[in-house]
Amino acid sequence: MSTVTISIHSVGDVQVPAQKRLVLALVDEGGVDQIHACGGNCKCTTCAVRFLNGEPARITAAEKEKLAERGLTDVRLSCQILAEDGMKVEILNHLEGSGRSDPGGRPEDAIAPNPVWETT
Repeated sequence: MSTVTISIHSVGDVQVPAQKRLVLALVDEGGVDQIHACGGNCKCTTCAVRFLNGEPARITAAEKEKLAERGLTDVRLSCQILAEDGMKVEILNHLEGSGRSDPGGRPEDAIAPNPVWETT
């Protein structure tokens, strides 16, 4: 399996499997305590990240709808993104200091709901 390099603000460069869900790459390979309260199903926005570089040119319809519903701009939902080489992200919601007892259920390997891709 091929790998890509992503950069996590305050962590550094991390090698992750290409096309792995970004939320899982951040937690598994990056060791980040990112919150994903809905289990990666695009029902909340706790997995939001800010792209410092390499923002993907496509977005799922579910992510686009959720961001609009919440009035969020300049962030993306890591549960709806596949890891690509050159991404540099800042984690916005850490478990530490959040008052939550856990980050949320582990997201499945595949993006949920079934992605319908659009361009940003």
